[in-house]
Amino acid sequence: MKILIRVAMFIVIGAMFFSIMGRMQPGYEKNYTILYSDFIQDIRNGAVAEVTITGETVKGKRTNGERFVTYNPDDGHMIDDLIEYGVKIKVATPEKQSMLMQIFISWAPMLLLIAVWVYFYRKQQGAGGGGQMGMGKSRAKLLEEDEVKVGFSDVAGVEEAKEDVMEMVDFLKDPSKYEFVGGKIPHGVLLVGPPGTGKTLLARAIAGEAKVPFFSISGSDFVEMFVGVGASRVRDMFEQAKKRAPCIIFIDEIDAVGRQRGGSGPGGGNDEREQTLNQLLVEMDGFSGNEGIIVIAATNRSDVLDKALLRPGRFDREVHVGLPDIKGREQILKVHSKKIPLAEDVNIKDLARGTPGFSGAELANLINEGALLAARNNKRIVNMDDLDRARDKLLMGAEKRSMVMRKEDLLMTAYHEAGHAIVGQNVPEHDPVYKVSIMPRGGALGITMFLPERDQYSASKDKLESQISGLFGGRIAEAIIYGKNKVTTGASNDIERATQLARNMVTKWGLSDKLGPMDYGDSEGYMGSQAKPMSEEMAKVIDDEIRVVIDKNYQRAEDILNNNIDILHNMAHALMDWETIDKFQIEKLLNGEKLDPPVDEPEEDEVTESVDVELDTETETVEDDTQSAGSAGAGHQEM
Repeated sequence: MKILIRVAMFIVIGAMFFSIMGRMQPGYEKNYTILYSDFIQDIRNGAVAEVTITGETVKGKRTNGERFVTYNPDDGHMIDDLIEYGVKIKVATPEKQSMLMQIFISWAPMLLLIAVWVYFYRKQQGAGGGGQMGMGKSRAKLLEEDEVKVGFSDVAGVEEAKEDVMEMVDFLKDPSKYEFVGGKIPHGVLLVGPPGTGKTLLARAIAGEAKVPFFSISGSDFVEMFVGVGASRVRDMFEQAKKRAPCIIFIDEIDAVGRQRGGSGPGGGNDEREQTLNQLLVEMDGFSGNEGIIVIAATNRSDVLDKALLRPGRFDREVHVGLPDIKGREQILKVHSKKIPLAEDVNIKDLARGTPGFSGAELANLINEGALLAARNNKRIVNMDDLDRARDKLLMGAEKRSMVMRKEDLLMTAYHEAGHAIVGQNVPEHDPVYKVSIMPRGGALGITMFLPERDQYSASKDKLESQISGLFGGRIAEAIIYGKNKVTTGASNDIERATQLARNMVTKWGLSDKLGPMDYGDSEGYMGSQAKPMSEEMAKVIDDEIRVVIDKNYQRAEDILNNNIDILHNMAHALMDWETIDKFQIEKLLNGEKLDPPVDEPEEDEVTESVDVELDTETETVEDDTQSAGSAGAGHQEM
């Protein structure tokens, strides 16, 4: 339809142009070869043999055989002169435009205006429809059976979720098998999980395996400023789906339209959103199981969805798509590295072990970053070093090699990071040190990175107290080497995290010997309101108990560093030589050995241009393990 409108507009504009230009042409521009006055003079001189008069044009031939064309002003004297001087005269009837062409040319401007108005009016109404109701047409993107190229082989790390949706594929392929025994497939499936875990990919894989049409739309595509538009789009989407059943309707980020009803205001919040939700509820409960329409929705916030959406008959099944474990991460890395030329030294299993807490999207990004690093260095294959550097970049931030620091500041940072590493390795249940660096990354001047040996889903009291001791290791090292008055602000983030850990132990996790297993909640709730009523006496008891936890672990960290002062010096100077040391070098230092300086070590008398850099620019870590003691972390970093 759009093409026809454009062709018609082009024809009308062209016809108008030629018509107007033809009307505007003056007489003397129509290929006239001589002036009218010269023509009269030639007649009187006997130089004209014959003429042919056609409307406003006079064509003739001179006595010497030369032909000419001039303008006919309808002057009666010209005929008299032609007759008087014996010129042969022929008269031809001029060609006239047809009545249809005359009408078309006269109406061309009006037709052009109407066509332009219709075109832009339809453009405003939105794609897929015409007139006022075009806005209510569904915006769902349809992928036919042969257009969905994703299968279960492309989805890794969510084996339990794949098992939960496998029977849907079987139902879409052969519904009669379930109908024979009276079984009904779930009308709707809700995929719940953190961002990047593969919810959308899993939904596409279901359609790809079942070889059925796949309608994809976002929850925000339903809601418009005009009341009733979203409900109309829901109706239209289900009408299209019924025509192509069996099929799958996938609604991404359904919480945009499916939030709990009953907000503020007389209409209960956004009337348009609630009408859209009501229509969705009706449509999902309005078709029977044998129609072959399965609605799959994805969200990160299932807790805010309306209860009517989650009842049986609508979203019957909730499938949790969580972060992958070590085996799942290995499978995901293998899937994303299929198209990447890998060197023989690449160990996918070690890479998976070093990326706990990574989602599928983050693992895909890791492989891509490794490929980009290899290409930047003009390599044809990606080796393990490229992938390690990519992982460090994602975990700790990009290196800031352009930041130049004074040697004294670098040495203080080295002692700070060495303090974290030594304390972390000498307290029970602490994650092992993976890497220590004084190379500025992100907003941190130095980083000590710990990686767990396995996936962790909870934390004991010993582990939490060990983390508190490790966090204070950097500040204590500065105090031991430079004195308490020389301690910098570089430990501000460490103190904040340690205090939050201690507070959670006392008020949330019931790990206080004095207060016992009771939940006292946060000191402040949502929007600054008091979360739970608490007397001043109880608040003081809680503060005192937090102080006990902090002081106990601070003193333990100080004792460890005083007992390992030689190792602290050796590790700090090794960091000055190497800038970054790995777990193998750290093991040697902890065993009392010294590291040989690097081969390309600069001369000691070499002067380095320096600028003053404040140590209070350190930022929070990528993974803050104070959020929940029961969550698996991607390793934590002390700065």
